[in-house]
Amino acid sequence: MKIHEKYIKRCLELAKNGLGTTRPNPTVGCVIVYNNVIIAEGYTSPFGGHHAEVNAITAVMDKSLLAKSTLYVSLEPCNHFGKTPPCSDLIVKSKIPKVVVGCIDPFAKVAGKGIEKLQQHGCEVIVGVLKDECIAMNKRFFTYHTRKRPYIILKWAETIDGFVSPDFSKDSVILQNGLKTDNKKLKQVQIDASQLQPVWITHEYSRQLVHKWRAEEQAILVGTNTVMNDNPKLNVRYWQGNDPLRLVLDGKLRIPDNYHVLDGKVKTIIFTAKKKEDSENLIYRKLDFSKNIVQQINDVLFEYEIQSLIVEGGTQTIQTFIDLNLWDEARIFIGNKSFLRGVKAPIIKGEETSKMQIGLDTFKIIKNI
Repeated sequence: MKIHEKYIKRCLELAKNGLGTTRPNPTVGCVIVYNNVIIAEGYTSPFGGHHAEVNAITAVMDKSLLAKSTLYVSLEPCNHFGKTPPCSDLIVKSKIPKVVVGCIDPFAKVAGKGIEKLQQHGCEVIVGVLKDECIAMNKRFFTYHTRKRPYIILKWAETIDGFVSPDFSKDSVILQNGLKTDNKKLKQVQIDASQLQPVWITHEYSRQLVHKWRAEEQAILVGTNTVMNDNPKLNVRYWQGNDPLRLVLDGKLRIPDNYHVLDGKVKTIIFTAKKKEDSENLIYRKLDFSKNIVQQINDVLFEYEIQSLIVEGGTQTIQTFIDLNLWDEARIFIGNKSFLRGVKAPIIKGEETSKMQIGLDTFKIIKNI
């Protein structure tokens, strides 16, 4: 079993290369081993391209070796026609005698059928090697298919005294990016949306990491107050990749048309209690704000086949997800700044699975248990 774990670990390393590009397909890694030597590797191509098994089999120079090799794959080979033919058919055609699978595919069209076909054609199949790690690699895919909702990541930055933003409503002096700004000037800034900037708590490297996450996830959600205070773009500027689908809670349609989230440059869904016609890249979905809005949002995202969601705040929006226990992990930055007073950070309980320093910032991940 240890030798199997060695090669499935390599499959998982390969699978990371497809993160954020294969959706709605899972990202999978595959290696082919002959005589205790890896003779080919592959991982899932961007959506519409070849799966990991096809890329690995194609990479084998001497195809006669396949009949004497073992194929390792982090997720069960598919058994249905989608954008590409079934991988299980190619494995059978290639006469590969043994396949080691990390975990079973939860997708209803696969769900054990790929393994069954291999066994029916005389292939020895071993299932469940590093199962938990393999499921974790495709946690978004598994959550979507088993819980009928996206994998939900809560993200925020807080000061060392526990605030996510300063108190904009007071006439006191606040510290913003090292400069003193009185409330009168702040109100003048808020009138001009083009001049609005977030009050940064974290270091620029932490912010770059956030943009990397945006490229890896399918959607990002903010509430009305966050938009009105910060005028965020919610795109990928400091990393390479696709912009996520923007989701905005705006029950009363208070956000002015000249704000970034309504510029039509990125596909955006506005959740509101009012009726409004869609326009280019702007979709208005009516919600009942007197009921569980998080579940309503999840239902819409399931309809749009969205497998992952980052909730970036503010506190009221994030706390709603926490209180309803509809979240999977929280990514929290603690910056080396103090606001003394302002909006308090969300209150969350869970298992702290990692903690590290990014410059002067502390970063930790909490998992829902």
